[in-house]
Amino acid sequence: MTLLSLQTRSTLRDLLNLAWPVVMARIGIMTMGLTDVIVVGNYSGIELAYSSLALAPTAIIVTTAVGLMMGVQVMTAQLIGEGRRAEVGGVLRRGVVYSLQIGIVSTLGLILIGPWALQNMGLADGLGEGASPVLIVLALSMPGYLISVAAQFFLEAMNRPRAGMWAMWVANGINLVLNLLLVPDILGLGLDGAVAAAWTTFFARTSLAVFLIVYILRMPEARALGIFDKPKRDRKAEHEQRKVGYGAGSSYFIEVGAFAAMTFIAGQLGAIETSAWTIVLNVSAIVFMIPMGMSSATAVLVGKAYGAGDGRGVMRAGLVGLAVVTVLTSIVAVVLWPTASWVASAYNRDPALLAVVVPALVLATLFFVADGIQVVSASANRAAGDVWWPTIMHFAAYSLIMMPVGWVLAHQIGVDGLVWAVIIASLVSSVLLTGRFIRVARRLPSQGLGVGV
Repeated sequence: MTLLSLQTRSTLRDLLNLAWPVVMARIGIMTMGLTDVIVVGNYSGIELAYSSLALAPTAIIVTTAVGLMMGVQVMTAQLIGEGRRAEVGGVLRRGVVYSLQIGIVSTLGLILIGPWALQNMGLADGLGEGASPVLIVLALSMPGYLISVAAQFFLEAMNRPRAGMWAMWVANGINLVLNLLLVPDILGLGLDGAVAAAWTTFFARTSLAVFLIVYILRMPEARALGIFDKPKRDRKAEHEQRKVGYGAGSSYFIEVGAFAAMTFIAGQLGAIETSAWTIVLNVSAIVFMIPMGMSSATAVLVGKAYGAGDGRGVMRAGLVGLAVVTVLTSIVAVVLWPTASWVASAYNRDPALLAVVVPALVLATLFFVADGIQVVSASANRAAGDVWWPTIMHFAAYSLIMMPVGWVLAHQIGVDGLVWAVIIASLVSSVLLTGRFIRVARRLPSQGLGVGV
């Protein structure tokens, strides 16, 4: 057994130990939204429409804001790799301040602009008015949610992901209980439907943030990590932390915006096509939580190796992460392929809809692997100090290729055309980003790396 093989096995073990609770935490995020949809949908179809319309604008902002918080994870991992553990508290403190700033701005923007936009989009009568109060309540949960994201990223970089995982699933339990009580207004509070579900989301997200912050403050090593110390002003470190966030946030915004455009294209095809595309996206989003978790775990290991000046370790951690996500997404694709009809039937049993969604869902399994590779390689690049090239490559793949190709193919072969566009874009993105990571890792010296290099 060679030394490299032993190192690779050690990296694989570290990756899997870190990744599984991170994946479970990401699945918990999806579960919280799915719970709201199921409970509200069973209560009232019109209330579900209000909820869906209110979630649409918040989803873009939430996803972008989560990317902006990525600097907490990357910078914490790099400082640990450098042996500067006493300074990681400063990263968290800056992250919490950023999350509050972004959260407050997002809240004000959604409250001031969101209802006006909903009521001037040409929606059917009453939909904009019904969704507006739901949007306002969801907007109020933004600061708490972003603080919880910053805290989760910090704990993951500290190799304490299980705390975030358990907190997320406790929050899911709170969300479920409150939904069952408030949506049908069992308690007689005069609050029901989509607005009630929005308040349960607010409470669950805020509780999650409070728990995670209290947990971090009570860690035995909190004082040694500098959690309670006001960090010295370090403009270079502040710039690097923001830069990582800007890069990740821009990428997330590009991807979410591109897929929103694809949904609009589906809307041009008809109601059945729109519903079929929505189901394909929902299933794909659930599957995507696996590579999302793997990307975070890979970023932590790459960031630590980068901070330690270990160029070989950067390459090894990135390639191990890519190998594992390839295996996992391949397994999911192989399982989903023959069970696509059963999965689609869980959403709706309309024969006309199933005739469109089942072949599209089978086809979608072809981009699972490429999609997993591209998100892991993007995170590995940023953790290795390469911030903006992943964003440029995402723009090329999803904005310049996926959207126009999707429009052309959708009007020729329907929903399958949209899926083919995603397959093509994911393949382009995965090849570009993986090649970029290998190039970046090869250029890293074996020592002397540090934050900002």
